[in-house]
Amino acid sequence: MNIYRVKEGILIAIKILFFGDPGIDDSLALMYSLIDPTFEIVGVVTSYGNVTKDQATANAAYLLQLAGKHNVPIIPGASQPVQQEVVTFYPEIHGEGIGPIKPPTNIQYQIYPFDTIRFIIERYRNELIIVDTGRSTTLATAFILFPDHMKLVHSYYVMGGAFFFPGNVTPLAEANFHGDPTSSNFVLKYAHNLTITPLNATQFAILTPDIVDLISRNKKNVYAFMLSPIFEYYYEFYKKTNPGIPGAPIHDLLTVMLIKNPHIVDYIYYDAKVVEEVEAKGMSYIDIRPTSKTGKTRIAIKLHYDKFIEEFSRVMLPE
Repeated sequence: MNIYRVKEGILIAIKILFFGDPGIDDSLALMYSLIDPTFEIVGVVTSYGNVTKDQATANAAYLLQLAGKHNVPIIPGASQPVQQEVVTFYPEIHGEGIGPIKPPTNIQYQIYPFDTIRFIIERYRNELIIVDTGRSTTLATAFILFPDHMKLVHSYYVMGGAFFFPGNVTPLAEANFHGDPTSSNFVLKYAHNLTITPLNATQFAILTPDIVDLISRNKKNVYAFMLSPIFEYYYEFYKKTNPGIPGAPIHDLLTVMLIKNPHIVDYIYYDAKVVEEVEAKGMSYIDIRPTSKTGKTRIAIKLHYDKFIEEFSRVMLPE
């Protein structure tokens, strides 16, 4: 999938419409995307998940303002899944802001109507890449409302699932697909040029304290002041749930990285589905029987850790 375009000898930035629920790992993915000069975030669509939709929206606005991106549309999306009234949030993992960092109480920002998604797609068409690092509800809604427009998007990158691999919210399920499996199935069915980054790869995308400390001392990184407290908050949770882990996995960061660094992981190609029944809700699966057919969906299955760290350090340590 060629996503680069050169005009008059100049590489044109990759246009990304970012769906997410920041949250710590979504926030780190957004920071990375805003710092990397080869990316252009053309919109941020926020929703519930790690935190409430309102908190995710404020968090996204804060990150955009710190980066000086005052003209990027912020588009609030879904506040709950389609088949569940009570939503579970995770302050013990993601805090009540971005970990312990809360946006200023007097922060001001403009929000845009959901229909803005349609206008963004019309503007960029086959140059646009949609990344979804949160629950699938909002992206599924966009497919329902704008089916013809969604066909114009170049490709889709979705963080979710765990294929024959332990879940992180139940023994079987990863949090994003578990949060709204009906919407996840809808996205998996209709998204073309789709890449999924499941826990099989993202669970090993670990940032360690020494790397975070190095970046936190880089005065040219606008997010340097918040990286250590955010990371430490996140890491404390993982030390309790996974004793001996050398750092914290940043699932959503890897999803964005793969857009221009596909070699960081190995892939398999199968069309995936998500279980919606209660007993195994959110469990993702593929048919790997010897007589089954492969599919068009690209699923990241193995991380090359050294390449992951090299890319993260290159972007987050500006010279």
